[in-house]
Amino acid sequence: MLPKTRPTTRPEPAGSFPDLFSGHAALYARSRPAYPDSLMAEIAALAPGTELAWDAGTGNGQAARLLADHFQRVHATDASAAQIDEAEPHPRIDFAAESAERCSLPGASCDLVLAAQALHWFDRDAFYAEARRILRSGGLLAAIGYGWFFVDPLIDEIVGRTLLKPLEPMWASGNWLLIDGYRTIDFPGDEVRLTPCAVHLAWSREQLEAYVGSWSAVQRWEPGHLAAAFAELAAAWPDGQPRHVFMPVIARAARL
Repeated sequence: MLPKTRPTTRPEPAGSFPDLFSGHAALYARSRPAYPDSLMAEIAALAPGTELAWDAGTGNGQAARLLADHFQRVHATDASAAQIDEAEPHPRIDFAAESAERCSLPGASCDLVLAAQALHWFDRDAFYAEARRILRSGGLLAAIGYGWFFVDPLIDEIVGRTLLKPLEPMWASGNWLLIDGYRTIDFPGDEVRLTPCAVHLAWSREQLEAYVGSWSAVQRWEPGHLAAAFAELAAAWPDGQPRHVFMPVIARAARL
């Protein structure tokens, strides 16, 4: 289901960062999936310590809450104050509205810097410089995310034809970096290969539709197009019927 072409994308919003999620932060908070804990455990084990992790571009804290099971403290930041406002408080997580290019943590203070579903939105050179500043010697930088989801051949065909292909012109330029699995970007440090994994979910059609509704590209689409796609999906997937949905995880990590 991966798009094969690079159509001309619409310009990203003006401002200090591409704010494509503040307007639907509550939907994002309730519809986005969690990462496998095995992935977080592996990342934590590769870090030189477990005192402090920085989750840059945390959104509503989906990854930060998992990191808190492995680190004594997590500093979770997002440039969108609206996204931070939707984060659930946690005793070991400090949430802050900060950009990924300018973190309030002191130098050489962190064991891990993580960007979950976020690296493609950053000024990467500035973010990498900030990661180098705050990481301790041998600290780990990791970038993870997920692209499309898969259900079964029938649902995958409907999604590909009615959603993925028509949405191609709506994606911001950064999304294509994620679609390509972050393989086309420069990544600093000595790269470490992480164990391949996927997000596995038991979702109803309604849950999947909520997730699709949280995509940045959908915010730029005509509502009628989305309604038509969902109507065809509903004809093949009855209300309230859970199905196995899985999303391959994209992951890169390097020791700085």
